[in-house]
Amino acid sequence: MIEKAMLELIYEAASIQRWNDHVRPGSGFTELDKQAHKIVFAYVIGKFEEADRRTHINWKGLVEGGIFEFFHRVVLTDIKPAVFHRLMEEKGRQLNRWVLDKVEGTIRGIEGGFSGNFERYLFDPDYGLLEKRILRAAHYLATKWEFGIIYRLNEGIYGLDETRTGITNEIEDHMDLAGVQKIEMGKKTRNFLDLVGQLRFQKRWAQSPRIPETSVMGHMLVVAILSYLCSLEIDACDQRIVNNFFAGLYHDLPEVLTRDIVSPVKKSIAGLEELIKEIENRQVEERLFPLIPSAWRGEIRYFTEDEFSSKVILDDGVHIVSSADIGRMYNMDCYHPLDGELIRACDHLAAFLEASLSIEYGIKTRHLEDGRRSFSEAYRTKTVAGIDFGRLFGYYDRS
Repeated sequence: MIEKAMLELIYEAASIQRWNDHVRPGSGFTELDKQAHKIVFAYVIGKFEEADRRTHINWKGLVEGGIFEFFHRVVLTDIKPAVFHRLMEEKGRQLNRWVLDKVEGTIRGIEGGFSGNFERYLFDPDYGLLEKRILRAAHYLATKWEFGIIYRLNEGIYGLDETRTGITNEIEDHMDLAGVQKIEMGKKTRNFLDLVGQLRFQKRWAQSPRIPETSVMGHMLVVAILSYLCSLEIDACDQRIVNNFFAGLYHDLPEVLTRDIVSPVKKSIAGLEELIKEIENRQVEERLFPLIPSAWRGEIRYFTEDEFSSKVILDDGVHIVSSADIGRMYNMDCYHPLDGELIRACDHLAAFLEASLSIEYGIKTRHLEDGRRSFSEAYRTKTVAGIDFGRLFGYYDRS
């Protein structure tokens, strides 16, 4: 069961500022943004390992490990990397135990063995070895991406070159991974990661001040984590869990090409929403897909087209079904089930939380109050894919 404390723990990452002892851009550098970008790097590295090395990737384990590392980092907040790694070398087991103790009450009720797997991930060095290496490489590549911006703004500051050397050395230790080699070559896949990274600078609720501010990139990760947790609640098969996570992570990917067009604008003229979607799909095909290997495009298309429709893959192709149908007939890896209805509900829950948390912190505007009210009314008694969203929205229902 997902508790209110879990929702608030996720959003703590939006308040943790990275590189806050350096000159840096005013947005896009929160822990939430970094962790979201890191998972995209991990996806790319994993896909290359599969394609180039014929390596078996435990995608559920990779996703789960990314979430464990996310919570680990949120609890330990923004410790400087050199200090963090020294602490982990000398007091790693004690720190890991402290992290688990801090989140125990929050994660205890989550289904799917989440708590036990979290403990194994932290304390069993043989658990998920390859997935840990991919995530570690992704961590440093995402850090290097940030540092490329930081360096230009802080050139000449004492210690900066030492930081650059440290990041470079860590990446070099992971050069045996095919994806790291491809990204470091600076070819088209790196351009894909650069383009996705721009979502870190696109602000949610751009028409309204809000605390904590979140980017489109950070919002995508929140939706992915919520989709993952909900998938555990309904005893989804492994492929369904993985599909729901990445569909949540990539559901706003076209916005890097079109920017965020708010719902009131989309619905203001008959047919406008369909036209916008057509333009988004065309932009993705023309500008985004050329940056990734052709073998991945079908999967990304499956995640991003009709992203809020539940679907499965049968012998004759993709079929739109209901999440209820998936639960009854298609909850097996061979059907590649994806709960678009669940992704949409998690997307709305994330938007509702963005508005509600800001109002609780004392920043309220007409846009935020109207948004919170409309979402609350829509989901007060609603169940989606077997999840009681009325309960989740009810944590912040002020009506």
